[in-house]
Amino acid sequence: MSEKKDLEFEVFSRKSGSSISRHLRREQLVPAIVYGPGQKSIPLSLDIRFAEKYSKKEYENKIFTFKSEEKELNGLKVIKKDISYHKLTRKPLHLDFLSLDMSKTVRVNVEIYFTGKSKGVKESGGVFNVLRRSVEVECLPTEIPESFSIDISPLDINQNFHVSNLQIPENIKLITSPKESLCAVSEVTEEEENKVDESQQTSEAAPSAETKQEEKKETK
Repeated sequence: MSEKKDLEFEVFSRKSGSSISRHLRREQLVPAIVYGPGQKSIPLSLDIRFAEKYSKKEYENKIFTFKSEEKELNGLKVIKKDISYHKLTRKPLHLDFLSLDMSKTVRVNVEIYFTGKSKGVKESGGVFNVLRRSVEVECLPTEIPESFSIDISPLDINQNFHVSNLQIPENIKLITSPKESLCAVSEVTEEEENKVDESQQTSEAAPSAETKQEEKKETK
């Protein structure tokens, strides 16, 4: 497995408090905190540009290295644990970081990607349902998988895949129960068929914009 390159950005120490956080945001800084085993919680802040960039999904479970004038922060290796977003703008309001001991394991959630088209959907008109989109694993920070994938092509009607169907490397410990379901293919229920029929009937019955325009012209 190739070694992952660390991502570096500058962080600044800060005091705690809601008024402090509001002031930081006006200065284009985002409040954050770092904590972990054997690590006291340290409030900090970072440039909003880094917060927005690294809060994206593609940076999930990536290892970051802090750069700071503060000795207790400088060189600290971390991963994201939680992000709070503004309800309207969806901009990050606060970030939680977990400090890492690179020689000790860490627990993280790894996303699952479903590939292919299931036999039950393709041949029998079934419905594919995702029941779980991630699993929790434990491993060394440098061995955190980017994702897991599973080919759903063989999945037929009334069949499902469990966590146990994932190909998990030996160096990674699975925390989520292997018995939990990941996905399933089910038959289309009568209720679902009725909903489809109703939506088609409504679509057919509703006059189009062109029809309405023509009706207006005729009444003039």
